Amino acid sequence: MRWAELANGKREAPEPLEGNITAAVAAGTGIWALLFLGQLPFYGWYAEHGHEWWIWSCLVGTGLGLFGLWYAKRHGPASTSAEPQAPSPGPDSTTESGADGSDGSGGD
Repeated sequence: MRWAELANGKREAPEPLEGNITAAVAAGTGIWALLFLGQLPFYGWYAEHGHEWWIWSCLVGTGLGLFGLWYAKRHGPASTSAEPQAPSPGPDSTTESGADGSDGSGGD
């Protein structure tokens, strides 16, 4: 297949993958955290050889993974729901009979 055939827009996009996004982000975050903790005892060796950035890269990966977990939990289910939910009435909503309980006719 040639590049022109891929880039001309005639191919359909594949369906998005379904899966547990939170579990995938948690697994990646755990790997970064384990790498950070595993390299921390060897900080001296890394510093001597100019590779201490490896340790800090693992720490940044862990931090970004924690942000990703927060984001996936907050925005994940809302973006995947097929049917929007109706908004709930607020505390200042009124009924048909009016806010004061009368039927609105003005008579007693």
